[in-house]
Amino acid sequence: MVALLGVLAGVSACSGGATTAAKVGTKHPRAATTTPAPSSTTAAPSTAPTTVVTTTPPATAAPAGPATTAPSAPASPVDHLVGVGNANQVIAVIADGYGQTTATLTAYQHTGNGWQTAFGPWTANVGYNGFAPPGEKREGDGRTPSGAYGFDFFFGVQPDPGVHFSYRPVTGTNIVWDDDSSSPLYNQWVDTNAQNAGADPEPMDNVPAYSYGAVIAYNDARTPGLGSAIFLHVSTGGSTAGCVSLPLSQLLSVLQWLDPAQQPRIVMGTTAGVTS
Repeated sequence: MVALLGVLAGVSACSGGATTAAKVGTKHPRAATTTPAPSSTTAAPSTAPTTVVTTTPPATAAPAGPATTAPSAPASPVDHLVGVGNANQVIAVIADGYGQTTATLTAYQHTGNGWQTAFGPWTANVGYNGFAPPGEKREGDGRTPSGAYGFDFFFGVQPDPGVHFSYRPVTGTNIVWDDDSSSPLYNQWVDTNAQNAGADPEPMDNVPAYSYGAVIAYNDARTPGLGSAIFLHVSTGGSTAGCVSLPLSQLLSVLQWLDPAQQPRIVMGTTAGVTS
């Protein structure tokens, strides 16, 4: 009888796998002959493969670096102005002290990188008695009011230079500003062909001062005696009766830049009076 013993062993290394049992098979001998042959047993050589297991060392995490913080936008002078509110355009008209008839005018635009200087610093003329302290402006006192204000509309003897605000042309001597505290139209633009402007109104047909201008929204409530006709207009080379003025080319740059959609504000006064 010839006997053959085969042993086969295998290992599966799957995730969560099990070991497979070895299978053993026996071959049956054929019928014997008359002369029996001497039995011989031949050991089957082992054919089981050798499994080599390699281990990958775990990855080593890089040491964490120090936390970083994005740099913030540098502080701007606008950040310290009182009354800016939601404005994205700001004109600052600042004097060092009361009684000064000139001030430094700087225009700022808010962007994704914070406040940026749009124009200036330039020298602007203000009232012949300087700035009035906050809340102290009075009709005829020759002082420019302190505080933060918006703009109502633009105007001029000359045609619209291409501004974003509504523009009213001064069509003749019939267009005046009512400065009479006792008048029902106090602190308003008046066409005397249609309405009575009260006593001693201010002529708007005035070149070069009112060639172009912007109405500063001071005393919108038209409270008698608190002051009227506060404009940003063309400089005539000296102080004003309470307005703010710039040379023509500078004024036009500002007027064409101002946009009501940007909620612009003009902040006027002394450094101590308008900063926090």
